[in-house]
Order: sequence, then C-alpha cells, then structure tokens
Amino acid sequence: MARVTVEDCILNVPNRFELVLLSAKRAREISAGSPLTVIRDNDKNPVIALREISENSIDIAALRESLIKNFQRHVFVENHESELDEEVQDSMGATSEWDEEVSAISINEGDDTDYADSEEESSDEEDDEDETDDADDDEA
Repeated sequence: MARVTVEDCILNVPNRFELVLLSAKRAREISAGSPLTVIRDNDKNPVIALREISENSIDIAALRESLIKNFQRHVFVENHESELDEEVQDSMGATSEWDEEVSAISINEGDDTDYADSEEESSDEEDDEDETDDADDDEA
C-alpha cells in the first residue's frame, strides 16, 4: 500500500482547503458507485480519492465544477424579458394591472365611521352597566 501525503496532491491542487473538499467529494462519488481510476489495494475511499488526485487520473476541473454545483442553492440564469414565454409576460402584465387596481381602492371607501370613537363609547357603556350591577348588589 502506497502512502499518500498532502505533498503528493499539492502539485495538482495547490490550495489545501480545496484539496480537502475535492477529495471528500470524490470519496462520496466512489461510495455512490462511481468507477475507480486507480487500483483499490484494500484502501478506503478517501485514500483512493487522494491517490486519484495525486496521480491526476481524474478530471479535477470537472470535479471542481460538480462540487460548486452541489453547494449552489439557486441557479442564476440570465434571461431578458424579450426571451421569456408569452404566457409569463401576459401573467406578469395581468399581475401588475391587478396590483394597481387594488392599490387604487380605498379600504374604507364611502365609510366615514371613526372606529376609535365607537370603541371608547362601547367601553364607557360597559362601565355604566358595571356600576348599575354593583348598585343592585348593594341593595340586595
């Protein structure tokens, strides 16, 4: 069994942190059933991944791209509005027209009721009822 060291791999991947990420990615691929490019020699998957990197038997650029895609949460695609489907453009137009109509409508259109005053009046009426009940209780 040949011993693989970081110095062997550093020639192909100069950044040690990137080396760790790439070798871990390759070890996971091997665990998932990806074909080996070196002889196993009773080695575990991380050691095999490091040996593949040190011997340059795998495409490091493709492995790097695969690693980046796995870390991405959003795929950014540049589309101009003219390239979008007509249905999408129509729905976008309908939505903006609907938003304009909704914003133009007032919530209390035609209703001049001041709700703050009515709440105060109702609480005053409740207090009056409480006082009347208390007076009835005292008389009994």
